[in-house]
Amino acid sequence: MAAPIDTSTTILLFDVDGTLTAPRKKITPDMEAFIVELQKKVTVGVVGGSDLTKISEQLGGGVLSKYKYVFSENGLVAHKDGSLIHKQSIQNKMGEEKIQLFINFALKYMSEISLPVKRGTFIEFRSGLINVCPVGRSCSQEERDQFYEYDKVHKVREKFVAALQQQFPQLGFHYSIGGQISFDVFPIGWDKTYCLQHVKKDGFKTIHFFGDKTNPGENDHEIYMDSSTIGHSVLSPSDTKCQLEELLHLNGV
Repeated sequence: MAAPIDTSTTILLFDVDGTLTAPRKKITPDMEAFIVELQKKVTVGVVGGSDLTKISEQLGGGVLSKYKYVFSENGLVAHKDGSLIHKQSIQNKMGEEKIQLFINFALKYMSEISLPVKRGTFIEFRSGLINVCPVGRSCSQEERDQFYEYDKVHKVREKFVAALQQQFPQLGFHYSIGGQISFDVFPIGWDKTYCLQHVKKDGFKTIHFFGDKTNPGENDHEIYMDSSTIGHSVLSPSDTKCQLEELLHLNGV
C-alpha cells in the first residue's frame, strides 16, 4: 500500500460534463452522495468551461455551497466557500473590435455549412470566453446527440477551428473542443489550467484532476497534462467513481 496522502494539502478537481455527469445531464443521486462523502475526507473542486448557470443546472441548486471551489468558465469566474474570489473578462482583454471581427467571421462561416439540423444560439458570449455552436445551443437532446455522431464522421468542429486559426493567427486565441456540440474560444493561457493559480495560492501541493476530454485539442487536455497536476482520464461518471475508489484505497484514505 502506498503511503497515505496528506489530505490537508491535497485537492481533487473534477470536470463536469462526462466526468461527474453524463453530457448536459444532471448528476445522479448516487454520484452526488458519493461526492458528498468524498468531501468529508479531502477537498473537492469542480472546473467547467460552462458558465455558472449551466454548471448549477447539472450539479443541482446550491452548487456554491456544495463544493469548496467552483471554477466556471475554466476558472475565469472563481468561487470559494460560496463567495466570488475572481472574475476575468474576455471583452476587457481583447477589445470590442477584435471580438466583433471574430464573431462576424464565425457567423458567416456557419451560414455557409449544411448540417442535419440547425437551431438557435450559435454564439454565446460569456465572461471569460466565446462558445461557438454550429448546430445551435437551443437544439433538443435528440438533435444534440445527432450532431455529436455527425461530427465524429464529418469533423465539423475540427474543420471550423482550422478555418478560424487560419483567419485569425494574430489574435492569440486558443480553441478547445468539448462536450457534444460546441467549442470554446479564449485567449491563450485561459484554458482550465487558469484555475490552478487559486488552489496553489491556498497551499495545495497535490492536485488530482479528473476529466474525460483529455486528448490534444479537447478542453481537459492542458490541465490533464500540466506538470503541477496528477491527471486522470475517465470514460464516464461511473469510471470516475471507480478510479476514485481505487485512488483512495491505494492511499489509505
